[in-house]
Amino acid sequence: MYTMHLSNEQATLKLGQSIAHFYEELSVVFLQGDLGAGKTTLVRGMLRGLNYPGFVKSPSYTIVEPYTNARKPVYHFDLYRIADAQELEYIGLRDYLVQENLCIFEWPEHAKHILPPPDLLIKLDIDRDGRAAHIMAETEYGKYVLEQLEKIL
Repeated sequence: MYTMHLSNEQATLKLGQSIAHFYEELSVVFLQGDLGAGKTTLVRGMLRGLNYPGFVKSPSYTIVEPYTNARKPVYHFDLYRIADAQELEYIGLRDYLVQENLCIFEWPEHAKHILPPPDLLIKLDIDRDGRAAHIMAETEYGKYVLEQLEKIL
């Protein structure tokens, strides 16, 4: 596990942009943290790192927001309002979970038993001086990304 301090929104965006450097091989990323911890800001940083010029919003009500990129589609899920993980079957979750896509899940604990292991699990904690990001790897590629992030951050 790698832990870093994020002093402000710009630091969170920078972390996301750094993760974006490895996006070609990433498949699944989990984001955990309380409301307002910066999960969507981190996704915004990742998408900015991929040169996505549009607005990035939390998919709280839509459950999933698609972002297309010439190299690989990104799907940003917010599972906060999921009462039963089986609801994800109705939106075709299995169709999203293919190597050709990057799926980012906020609140993955609401459906953890039906989601694959993430390449990266990032837990954001609010502290009095900003945020703390705890980054863990759960796949071989995730371990490689984590090693690289530790060198560049």
